Amino acid sequence: MPHPLPLLFALLLCTCVRAQDSLYERTLASLPEYEAFLAIPNDAVVEGQLEPNLQWLEKEFTRRGFTTERLPNAGIDLFLATYPAADTGAQTVLFYGHVDGQSVDFSKWVLAPPYTPAYGRMSTGPDGTINYTSADLPVRPDTSDVRLFARSSSDAKAPIMMFLLAWDELVSRGQRPPYTVKFIIDPMEETGSPDLTGAVRQHRAALAADHLVILDGPVHPTNRPTLVGGARGIATATLTVYGPRLAQHSGHYGNYVPNPALRLAQLLGSMKDQRGRVTIPGWYDGIELDAETRGLLAGVPDDPAELRARIGFAEPDGVGENLQEALQYPSLNIRGMASGWVGAETRTIIPTTAVAEIDVRLVRESEGERMLDLLRRHVEDQGFHLIPVDREPTEEERQAYPRLARLEGRPSFAAFRTDLTGPTGSWLRRGLATALGDEPVLIRTMGGSVPIAPFVNILDVPAVVLPLVNPDNNQHSPNENLLLSNYFTGVRALFGVLTTPL
Repeated sequence: MPHPLPLLFALLLCTCVRAQDSLYERTLASLPEYEAFLAIPNDAVVEGQLEPNLQWLEKEFTRRGFTTERLPNAGIDLFLATYPAADTGAQTVLFYGHVDGQSVDFSKWVLAPPYTPAYGRMSTGPDGTINYTSADLPVRPDTSDVRLFARSSSDAKAPIMMFLLAWDELVSRGQRPPYTVKFIIDPMEETGSPDLTGAVRQHRAALAADHLVILDGPVHPTNRPTLVGGARGIATATLTVYGPRLAQHSGHYGNYVPNPALRLAQLLGSMKDQRGRVTIPGWYDGIELDAETRGLLAGVPDDPAELRARIGFAEPDGVGENLQEALQYPSLNIRGMASGWVGAETRTIIPTTAVAEIDVRLVRESEGERMLDLLRRHVEDQGFHLIPVDREPTEEERQAYPRLARLEGRPSFAAFRTDLTGPTGSWLRRGLATALGDEPVLIRTMGGSVPIAPFVNILDVPAVVLPLVNPDNNQHSPNENLLLSNYFTGVRALFGVLTTPL
C-alpha cells in the first residue's frame, strides 16, 4: 500500500500548478482587453478625455460586484469603488491608483502612436542610443523581453488592470478578501491633483481605512518585488534677479552695469558647497539616521558603478553615504535657468533679468513652507531685496536697492513615511513572498513625489507603496512601455495580497 504522504504532496502540487496555470491563462487572455483600455486617451489637460476612462472604470468595477461612486473634486471627480467584507468588524484596505497620463508628443513615438498599443523590444546600442523594434506576442510572454508600448501602459493603468485580474481569479475560486476593499482612483494625478486635500477632507468618511496601498511607480532597478515606505514631497520656487530696465550694450556698459545672470549664478552657488550639500542654515535640521535605519538603507541592492555608468557621471554628490541615504534628506534642485539669448540668437548685451526654476524635494521632517522661508531668508542674507511676487520692481526700488530679486514659492504636497516593519508593511511582505517566492526589496523613501500625503495625514492611515511595473518603462516620456513579464508578475503579486490575511 503506498505511503499517504507522497500522494498528498503530489495532490497539493497539482492543485498549486493548476492554480498558477489558471492565473496565467487569465492574464494572457486579458491582453486584448488591456489594449482596449490603453487605447482610450487620458491626458488630464485635454478637456473631456478622462470621462471615457471614468466610464470604463465604472463598468469594470460594477460588473465585479463593487459599489462605485464619483467623489466631487476640484476639476475632475475622484472615482471610488467599494467591496465590503463578509465580517462587518473586518478592517478596511484602501488601494490608490490614478488613471490619467502625461501629455504626449506624437512625433516622438516610434512603433505606433501613443494610444495605439504595440508590441516590441527596447535595446541600448553601444553608443547609448535606445532602439525600438516591433515584435509579435511571444508564446510565453511572462518570461520574454517583449514590451507593450502605449501611453499609461505602466503609469498607471497597469496596476488597475492587474488588480482587476487578480480579483477575477479570487472570485473564480469562490474566495473574497478577509477585509473590506476600497479603491480610490485619481483622474488628475499627473496635473498635481488640485485641491486633493480638500477632497479627502470632504469625503473622509467614504475613504476611511486601516491600511493604504499605493499602486504606483516602478520596482527597484533589479526588477525584484519592491515595497516602499514613503515618498518625498515637493515645493517649487521661481527666483528672478533683476538687472537693467532694458538690455544694455556690453561694450558700452560692461564692467559698469551689474549683470543679473552673474549675480544669479553667484547667488545659486552660495546655496551649496562643492560636494552638493546645501549650506543654507537649518536645511537638514531634524534628520537623524540611526544604525537600524542605515542598515535598512544599505540593504537596498543598488549598484553605484552601474548607476554612474547608466546615468553618465563620475562622482555623486556628498549628501549621504549612498543613494538611499541621499533620499532621506531634502534636496535643492535647479531645474532650469534662463537669461538673455544663446546659440544663433546670442547678443552682446547685459540682460535685464535672470531666472532660475527650483524644486525642493521634501522629507517627512521638512515642511514645505518652512523650507521656502529658509530659502527666502538666505536670498535676503546675500544682500538682495525681495519684491512682492505679484509685480515687477518700481522705479523707486531700482534706485534704492543695489540687488533686486523676486522669489515666488509654492508648496505642492508633503512627504509621508510608514515603518515597513509595521502592520501594513509586514502584511504586504507576507503577501508578496507567498505569491512570488522572493522577499521584496525594502525602500524607506522613494525619491519621487506622489500626492498621497492628504490621505495619510487626514485619514490617519499608514501607507505603503507597492510598485509593480518595470523600472525602464519610459515613464512620462515617449515610448512608454510595460515589460510583459512585469504584467504577469504584477497580477500574481496582487493576488497574493488579496488572499493574505491582515
